[in-house]
Amino acid sequence: MAEYKLKTPISEEEIRKLRVGDIIYISGIIVSARDKAHMKALKEDLPEELKKYLKDGVVYHVGPVVKKINDKLIPISAGPTTSIRMEPVEHEFIKRFKVRVVVGKGGMGDKTLSALKEFGAVYAHWPGGCGALAVNAIKNVKKVFFLEELGVPDAFWVLEVENFGPLLITMDSHGGSIHKEVSEKVERNFQQILEQL
Repeated sequence: MAEYKLKTPISEEEIRKLRVGDIIYISGIIVSARDKAHMKALKEDLPEELKKYLKDGVVYHVGPVVKKINDKLIPISAGPTTSIRMEPVEHEFIKRFKVRVVVGKGGMGDKTLSALKEFGAVYAHWPGGCGALAVNAIKNVKKVFFLEELGVPDAFWVLEVENFGPLLITMDSHGGSIHKEVSEKVERNFQQILEQL
């Protein structure tokens, strides 16, 4: 297990060095995107500025909780959304926008794992229930795309972060997946228990 500090934009070469079990911290730009944002991105042509932030960048499965302070929207919590909700479309999202890091909770499936391997990306786990801690790394809201159309939780929030982490790599670009390993182990143990009954 190794620890890395990454700064966006992140190269494919940097990503290919990472393995399941590594810890990363991210500085630079991350972009929030949940279900509605993913669907919009794949159905419509996004603004070039937003595509620039996504390329070699970080997408965070999060619907931030924000508060208006002096006419500015400030995130006060940024806990992750369950990532498996994006499984049907994440492969295409990674392929199209060349995202390097997907951050969320709970892991993703074989289709996303295939995209990570093919295009050079990783999945990094941020634990649920730590939204207030995550927000400490957010230094600025650079821009928000489609806020009125999608609403606060589902808009694309472009966030400037410093040392966002620790994030645990649970799926890598070499086909490794803690989530898959645990699932298979649980299934084997379950079958053994059934055989003993």
